[in-house]
Amino acid sequence: MKLSARQICFFLAAVAPAGKLVLMPSVLAARAGNDLLFPVLAQIAVQAALVFAVLLLARDGRTVYAMIADMAGGFIAKAACIVFAAFLLFASFVPLVEQKLLVQSLFYDTLPSYVAFAPFFLFSAFLCAKPLAALGRVWDVLALLFLTGLAGILLLSVGSADYGALAPVGNAGAGGFGRGLAETTGWFCDAALLLPLAGKFEYKKGLAWKGALCSLLGGALILFFLATYYGIFQEIAVTQLFAFAHMSKYFSGITALGRIDYLFIFAIAFVMTFCAAMPVQAAADALTDAFGRTKPLAVSLSVLFNAALFAVMLVFNFAPSETIAAVTRRLFWIFPLFTAGAPLLLWTAVGIGRLIGRKTHAKK
Repeated sequence: MKLSARQICFFLAAVAPAGKLVLMPSVLAARAGNDLLFPVLAQIAVQAALVFAVLLLARDGRTVYAMIADMAGGFIAKAACIVFAAFLLFASFVPLVEQKLLVQSLFYDTLPSYVAFAPFFLFSAFLCAKPLAALGRVWDVLALLFLTGLAGILLLSVGSADYGALAPVGNAGAGGFGRGLAETTGWFCDAALLLPLAGKFEYKKGLAWKGALCSLLGGALILFFLATYYGIFQEIAVTQLFAFAHMSKYFSGITALGRIDYLFIFAIAFVMTFCAAMPVQAAADALTDAFGRTKPLAVSLSVLFNAALFAVMLVFNFAPSETIAAVTRRLFWIFPLFTAGAPLLLWTAVGIGRLIGRKTHAKK
């Protein structure tokens, strides 16, 4: 069973953006102030180009492992898949911390024990045991939930926003733009998540540019959300860690209608649960491609990865500020190295291989 082109587009336009609404807005507000839209605009443009490259790369129906194995042999291909899976596990730290904080903030009045968050890893292990291609129908539902939830929150919030707070442009300067750009790389891994899907979806003519366009549409939703977020909170935006859950409560009709916005908040929170598990699932899928797509291997990897991540989180006490600082500041360079470097390097190598193959065929 393969994913359809529609499901790939739904993922890029209305599933992947959900993972960028928890802590990223406050990080941007701290680094770029009222210029927070510009670093994200740059990230969106880069990701759209990378999505185009990855989808174009996958048009011949081969997996990443098969592409590398055809050029460099099975041993190098297995090693590359292991390294890439390690990166995806590293990339999962931020969404896991976000998920834990989100659960505490939305579903508990008092601080729960870590055991209360443990069921998430059981859910993640279940997803990881399934191939990524099996998520197609889930993405159809998640896209609808996310769009409904985001539309509801924004409709209740726009009346409270002062978009003039985004002016004057340029207050943060080049330094603020650079810091905002560097520290948000951990949230823009869409192209990297697509790589393990190569060979598992039906490539139809024009999918590469349609996927890039859907990535841009998802980015436009994020930009509008960020503009509304800053228009509401302005100088205190940096303190609003779960902006999507607080923006709509300033709607004037809340006192008469009650907290109807919770319906939209819970819809987005549900989508975020799947987004948090996606890097771990992509890591498991990359290794099953390399070492044989068998059910026992998939189950073993899912249990191993999630048990290891839970153990690491417990050892570091789920420390949110330290984890976010380490991943998005001190080690931010790892993300462009893999999210941009890996697709472009593979795209270039495959392109050169095809060119050499054509010349060899022409000589014969």
